[in-house]
Amino acid sequence: MVFSENKPIYLQITDKIMDAIVAGEYPADERLPSVREYAANVEVNANTVMRSYDWLQQQGIIYNRRGIGFFVMPNAVSDIVKMRRKIFFKDEAEYFFRRIASFGITPEELSDLYREHLIGKV
Repeated sequence: MVFSENKPIYLQITDKIMDAIVAGEYPADERLPSVREYAANVEVNANTVMRSYDWLQQQGIIYNRRGIGFFVMPNAVSDIVKMRRKIFFKDEAEYFFRRIASFGITPEELSDLYREHLIGKV
């Protein structure tokens, strides 16, 4: 995994895990890779992955079954989407809207582009 310098590595790992949960790679109530296994896969220290798992557990995204491992909460996908929407509207939307306005993109153009984007995803 390639990491950026703009965000702590453990938070970049949490983003990657949440992406995988939303994509269905880790379904509800399914076990995540062990801390050591995940650390080996992304080539970081196991303590960094443990910090990521702790953060996800504190957010109610995963839970720990002692001696067995970490599992995805049943409501993880909806909770991740809610969390990310909140962050987007709080931290990112204003910048996004300022940028598109500076490019002269009209609401209609933006709507058309978004529709095309969604159709392309199908």
